[in-house]
Amino acid sequence: MKSIKYNKLIRDRIPEIIEQSGKKAIVETLNEYDYINFLKSKLKEELEEFENSEDIEEIADIIEVLYAIIEFKGVSIKDFENIRSDKTDKRGAFKKRLLLKEVIEN
Repeated sequence: MKSIKYNKLIRDRIPEIIEQSGKKAIVETLNEYDYINFLKSKLKEELEEFENSEDIEEIADIIEVLYAIIEFKGVSIKDFENIRSDKTDKRGAFKKRLLLKEVIEN
């Protein structure tokens, strides 16, 4: 019998998918402290995967992790979208591709 250890946060249906392939998945439910820390690690992992591949599916993974963090923080996606939109109204987005090179003070 072969065992591969992962110790990483996974999507909810992964154990089912593993077991459908004839393997056994050993999982545990994380407490709040561990959950947010694993979410942060997962965000870094997904960002690194996007940086390496630039695959749009990796952005979907990043967004899914961000949604989980937002939910963990007790904010609805609708409320979050309002926060994001308000910030965009006040400070703009990133559409103009502006790079701040320097600020000169008098």
